[in-house]
Amino acid sequence: GSGKTTAVNMIARLLDVTSGSIFLEGREITHLKGSALRGIYRTMQMVFQAPADSFDPRRTLGDGIGESLRNAGLSRRETQERVGELLQKCGLSPEFASRYPHQVSGGQCQRAAIARALAIRPKLLICDEATSALDVTVQKEIIGLLNALRAQQGQSLTILFICHDISLVQQFADRVLVMYHGDIVEEGTPDEVICNPKNDYTKRLINSVL
Repeated sequence: GSGKTTAVNMIARLLDVTSGSIFLEGREITHLKGSALRGIYRTMQMVFQAPADSFDPRRTLGDGIGESLRNAGLSRRETQERVGELLQKCGLSPEFASRYPHQVSGGQCQRAAIARALAIRPKLLICDEATSALDVTVQKEIIGLLNALRAQQGQSLTILFICHDISLVQQFADRVLVMYHGDIVEEGTPDEVICNPKNDYTKRLINSVL
């Protein structure tokens, strides 16, 4: 691959960084560990490609969504209320809190994963191929949800959206970075990058799908 997932896993500190530096809100987080790193996760959350794999199959979706809230000191009742609010915000009824990952569809599980990521009100939401395992109709629903969340929260929420689907990038992104062999080879607005690419790799990439 081009290195997209490796890059975001390093940004999220799921992989060790071998060179370079990572800054979040002006603070270097490249080598943070322990409690300092856990503090960063209150600012940054991640949504993965396979939503069912990111939930514990032995626990309900509500348990998974509410874990960070309980860790933050909310009572059981407060957690239940907040989980219900988060599910509704992400287009699911509160009843989904009692369901297990295998009892819901892929799109519903991804909505629950987004609800879990939003529980602690992060400033950075990393979506790593968060729609690629879903069918086209559900992809559009998830993109619609992310756009609605972005509109609601404005500049308080930044979404780093990793995707190889050019049409989704064009629909969703404000700014596009193209990676090739681990390097950023082109960047700009969707119109600049997709409609008027400068880099040879970007041209080949776009010509292969358009």
